[in-house]
Amino acid sequence: MSKQTYTVCFCFTRRFKLAVAEAPGEIRALFDSYSENGIMTVDQLHRFLLEVQGDDKATQEDAEAIMDSLKHLSIFHRKGFNLEAFFRYLFGDDNPPLSPSPKVHQDMTATLSHYFIYTGHNSYLTGNQLSSDCSDIPIIKALQRGVRVIELDMWPNPTKDGVDILHGRTLTTPVELIKCLRSIREYAFVASEYPVVITLEDHLTPELQAKVAEMVTQTFGDLLFCPGSEHLVEFPSPESLKRRIIISTKPPKEYLESKSITENDNGSNKVKDSSEEGAWGKEVPDMKDRFESFDKNDMEDSEHQDEKYLDDKLQQNAAPEYKHLIAIHAEKTKGAIKEWLRVDPNKVRRISLSEPRLEKTVITNGTDIVRFTQRNILRVYPKSTRFDSSNYNPLIGWTHGAQMVAFNMQGYGRSLWLMQGMFKGNGGCGYVKKPDILMKVGPHNEVFDPKRNLPVKKTLKVKIYMGEGWYLDFHRTHFDLYSPPDFYARVGIAGVPADSVMKKTRAIEDNWIPAWDEEFEFPLTVPELALLRIEVHEYDMSEQDDFGGQTCLPVSELRMGIRSVPLYSQKGEKYKSVKLLMRFEFV
Repeated sequence: MSKQTYTVCFCFTRRFKLAVAEAPGEIRALFDSYSENGIMTVDQLHRFLLEVQGDDKATQEDAEAIMDSLKHLSIFHRKGFNLEAFFRYLFGDDNPPLSPSPKVHQDMTATLSHYFIYTGHNSYLTGNQLSSDCSDIPIIKALQRGVRVIELDMWPNPTKDGVDILHGRTLTTPVELIKCLRSIREYAFVASEYPVVITLEDHLTPELQAKVAEMVTQTFGDLLFCPGSEHLVEFPSPESLKRRIIISTKPPKEYLESKSITENDNGSNKVKDSSEEGAWGKEVPDMKDRFESFDKNDMEDSEHQDEKYLDDKLQQNAAPEYKHLIAIHAEKTKGAIKEWLRVDPNKVRRISLSEPRLEKTVITNGTDIVRFTQRNILRVYPKSTRFDSSNYNPLIGWTHGAQMVAFNMQGYGRSLWLMQGMFKGNGGCGYVKKPDILMKVGPHNEVFDPKRNLPVKKTLKVKIYMGEGWYLDFHRTHFDLYSPPDFYARVGIAGVPADSVMKKTRAIEDNWIPAWDEEFEFPLTVPELALLRIEVHEYDMSEQDDFGGQTCLPVSELRMGIRSVPLYSQKGEKYKSVKLLMRFEFV
């Protein structure tokens, strides 16, 4: 007797009907207060801008321009805004939480050391730190996003007659220096007119340094800033350096004689003796050795490793034309902490600290760092065990005055969101003025201490009404196969330790247009260094919650009132439609 097979079909009704976004009750009440007979006139809108939005410079003409921008919509009433048009204005692109870019509004005439500067680390890498390709493409992308400091690691090419850019002693494939320089020249000022600094990690012989000098001067020409004296007493201002390119590296001093490099039987270069490595460092034959070349506990970048074998070797004269290029002198951090944090009244300089070294130093000498960075420049870079090109908490550096907190821009994650948020400030020009609290010296020579508990200066009140746009930017089944998503929001502060906190709304079930209508208060002791963090996630009972968007905003630049807050992807790319309706107040 034959067996019969029966198929049981489970049918699910997909509930994807999209509700129409409706104005929250508080918005309706505000509209009623600033309208008559269901219509808000230009005069009433102007009063709303002054009294609710806190736009104390708003004019009647501004109110007219807002109304004119919505006249093309079918919902617009000829006499003014009805409720729907008013709601669309508040939730529209013309009502952002920060002043529209580009709008540089901070004083740009102070010395460079008075600014946080948008800084990249290993700017040429397309992916991980060990085996990804080196290219000028990440450099171009960084410059297009407003990054102002580009790092290049210079090594001799395989034939030792040219210069490559690569991450030394790894499997990263090189890109020619000249290609990187030409791309920097082309894209340096597309996002900002303010200066681009190129930090060079130098592993070259004097002969190759002379070639670098020729390439740099020929490529950049009059764009290059070369100071008249060897040491600057004070750094110039970003304003005075508009559309200029600045070179920063250690002035070369000691190198091995080139004769210590010999040819092997196959004609390839190798080090004569393991105790005498060439100027480009030890050659590592395979990935196992490359991994072992990293100290996984607390390793400094290769620039610090190479100095170890360069010390006390035969001195050669560095190419004078190469020395002449260096405008921001970098110094080796050697000796006691107090020594490399000393403030010299006769010259300014830059030092670099690894992420773990900074974390240790702020515990013992945090205020010394703050004092050092009032005149000098501190660059911080990721620990070398971040093979995946991840990043670290930038607030540790910023709250101690570090200007160049260097990040792997090709990655993504919360740390990078903070970096992108900080440099949304000041019109996105890549330079953000350090707050006065980091620049002041008290009557007893005291400076700001981020670890010290201070009284609350002001309280930020944040209300998150609702969100929309996921239905347009995501596939219908992206979050859930059979029903609309269950969105919740996380809202918090990143800043000094006393101010840092995250809070969460409830999840709104089965709704593409979640209406949370929840309010949070954040007491701030140092609002000048605070960033507002916002994330949206979709609750998933059985798996990891899905990502629904994020943004990070400098608290000092928030526009008060009811604002439309656009959200960004994990990689920091702005969504076309996803946004939140929020209200910001200081109380």
